[in-house]
Amino acid sequence: MSTYLFMPSQCFTHDTGYGHPECTERLHVIERTLSSETFAYLLRDESGPATTEQLERAHDSDYIARILALDGCPEPVELDEDTVISAGSVQAALFAAGAACQAVDKVMSGGARNAFCAIRPPGHHAEADKAMGFCLFNNAAVAALQAREIHGVCRVAVIDFDVHHGNGIQSIFWNDHNLFYISMHEDGGFPRTGHSAETGAQDNILNVALHHGAGTTEMQHAWTDRIEARLQDFGPELIIISAGFDGHQRDRMAGLNYTTMDYAWLTEKIVKIANQSCKGRVVSLLEGGYDLPSLAAAVGVHVKVMMEI
Repeated sequence: MSTYLFMPSQCFTHDTGYGHPECTERLHVIERTLSSETFAYLLRDESGPATTEQLERAHDSDYIARILALDGCPEPVELDEDTVISAGSVQAALFAAGAACQAVDKVMSGGARNAFCAIRPPGHHAEADKAMGFCLFNNAAVAALQAREIHGVCRVAVIDFDVHHGNGIQSIFWNDHNLFYISMHEDGGFPRTGHSAETGAQDNILNVALHHGAGTTEMQHAWTDRIEARLQDFGPELIIISAGFDGHQRDRMAGLNYTTMDYAWLTEKIVKIANQSCKGRVVSLLEGGYDLPSLAAAVGVHVKVMMEI
């Protein structure tokens, strides 16, 4: 079985305005990287928009309706100081969540071993009734609940290595012991959540906050000492990665000081547990990463490991 790429063209139409870090060029540099000869055996598939039914598993119906009502808006609408909707944004968000669901379908049906979704807007900050932090719909939560509802998966783990804590995933998963959220992020950064005491109602949340400038050694110790055994003990039937690459030392959004090869190391660790626990079933969803050269390089090693391990 193979690795699939989902990159809906609609995700290129989300115009965040001049100077916004979450820009369309992020997908262009990823597209160029994954079109190189190195990725000749990376398979590509089409995807459609998420349905209202799929979104309602993670989001309040009134919130979904408010977002959908902005589809095709003639002028940009600022939902908060970071999150903007333009004419193509709602379709981009629908196709991003749809790609996440269809990647789950592909992997759970045995049509692929794993999949990477190069999608935007990102999702891990979106709460059930609130957009924030560049995010409209929570792609990872929608994907996890797709696996449960359609494929009968009981235990889904989401591993988030974005430099920022995924408050939205945490809040949606909070009360469900079969949904395990693991976040390794920079301490004290946006959105000021993700403290170790936030463990979920069912001890199903694991937050590992690293200090500013942590780098390779601290990250690897955190994974080995605090995360790996918990993930293995959970015994996931599917692993979803909230794959943010903004912890890279070149990225100015924060300061975890990761190298490109740190993302290869992390990916290898995750995929090896998936191979042991759930037949290699991994769906990786693009979250952050705003320095374009380091984003392209980190995505490249991430997908390469998914193809090879």
